[in-house]
Order: sequence, then structure tokens, then C-alpha cells
Amino acid sequence: MSVLATATGIVRDLGVPLPGRGHYDVRGKVVLITGGGDGIGLALARELHGRGAVVALTDIDPAALARAGTGLGSRVHTFVADVRDRVAMEAVVRALSTKAGGLDVVVANAGVTPPPATLRQIDPEGFDRVLDINLTGVFNTVRPAIDEVVARRGHIVVVSSAAAFAPGLGGASYMISKAGVEQLGRALRLELAGFGASAGVAYFGVVDTRLAKATLDDDALGAELEARLPRPLRRRITAEQAAEVLAGAIARRAGRTLAPAAWQGWALLRGFVNVVADGVLAADRRCHTLIRELEARGSRP
Repeated sequence: MSVLATATGIVRDLGVPLPGRGHYDVRGKVVLITGGGDGIGLALARELHGRGAVVALTDIDPAALARAGTGLGSRVHTFVADVRDRVAMEAVVRALSTKAGGLDVVVANAGVTPPPATLRQIDPEGFDRVLDINLTGVFNTVRPAIDEVVARRGHIVVVSSAAAFAPGLGGASYMISKAGVEQLGRALRLELAGFGASAGVAYFGVVDTRLAKATLDDDALGAELEARLPRPLRRRITAEQAAEVLAGAIARRAGRTLAPAAWQGWALLRGFVNVVADGVLAADRRCHTLIRELEARGSRP
């Protein structure tokens, strides 16, 4: 008997529903999305709103949030909040529960992409900011909502990245934060399964958002670092395509979803691929040069 079959049998014997099976209809469900003023968050809000969900958006940009709310019209709640602020996120969940009568789905999407930098070069405050938003911000979003999601047998999605399992020259803080998000989501999935609720991790390659463009297009070294990826992995998807992937993952209660599909092989074989990739990149003189260029730029007044 395979490991998968054995695990499935154990879960069945315990009488625990298997997240990822069946269809979860968001019509009439209350969905909280962080980073909802722009990019993937806004695109997902439009997608789920179109499927009949009540959407609640948080963002630190009041103007973007106001535009998003106006554009969606009915069945929308907006909250100006910083995911780094634990008290504020607890207040958002309480207010939403009161206004909408509960909370069914949470999508911890808010995140930042820092400028390319090495660990030796990066400002410690900049490093802390990336982890505070990308990782601790996910915890601050998810934790106050868990009781509501469990009570309504809902679903939680945490947005990680292909950077969680692939080497990223000059992007260690981002990689570290997204690897942490992956483990948070995996732990949460196991913790919720026995209560009939579910959780999943979403991994994306390069999504063509404003943040990605600032890091990879507007920065010459960022563009050169991206060029070190194999061509299929450089393919970008739009925020709307990412939103469709996320909406489908919620509908399936998926424990894991990834896009573009070109990353699937690396994700599934990461134990082997990463050993090879790390060795190749560590010996690559062009990579050595790029790192030196990054650090030289950082040392300039």
C-alpha cells in the first residue's frame, strides 16, 4: 500500500473530512482578503465578488481601498489596517464579524517585494520589515480569524511563492519570509482538518504586479537577476490569472496550488533540484559578479 493510500485510510478511519475534496461554493460566504487595494488582492476580490461572495478588503492605502470598494459596489466591506499591527487585525476580524455576521474564508495575501540586496548589505530594518509584513503579517491575519473559520467550516489560504523553495539571488529576505509562510500554511492545514475546516498554501512564480515591475523591471540588477532563471520559469502571469487560480483553490479547498505550471517540476522535485541548483549557482562566476555589483551599489553614498 502506498504512503498516500495509507494516510488517506487513516484520515478516513478517524472520521475526518478530507480538505481538497468536493466543491466549496463562495456564494453568500464572507471572504477577508488582505492587500485588497491593488494587485492580486483586488483581482481576487473582483473574481469572488462575481461568484456571489461578500468580500472584505484590508489595505494600508486608504485611497486604493476606497477605489476598490467603489468599484465593487455592493457586498463589500473595507478596512484600513496594517497587517503588522496585531491589535488592528484583531479589530478588523471583530468588526467584520459584527457587520457581516461571521467570517468564512481568509486569504492572507498582503506582502512586499524588497529591492535586490544581500544579507550582508541589507539594512536590518529593511529585513525586519519584509518578515513583519510577509510572515508575521500572515500570522496576525490568520490567528484572530481561526475561531470564526472553524465555526463555519471555512477555508484559509496563505500566499507563499515559488521563492519559498527556489534560490533567489539578492532576495534572501523575501525567500525566508515566503518559506515561513509555507510552513505556517502546512501547519494550519493539519490543525484545522479535524474540525472540518481547511487551509492551503498558494505558490506563484512571477506575477506581473506593480511591486514585481518595480523590483524586476525598473531595477537593472533586478532584471539581470531574473534573467538567471531558466526561460520557462520567467513566464509571468497577470494578477487576474493569479486570482483565478486562488478562486479555484478555494472552490476545491486545495491544500496546495501553484502557478505558472512550469514551476510544478521544481516544486515536486525540490529535494533533488535544489541540491543541484545551489551547487551550480555557487560555482557560477556570473552570479559572483552580480552579487559584487549588488554590494558595490549598496556601499555607494
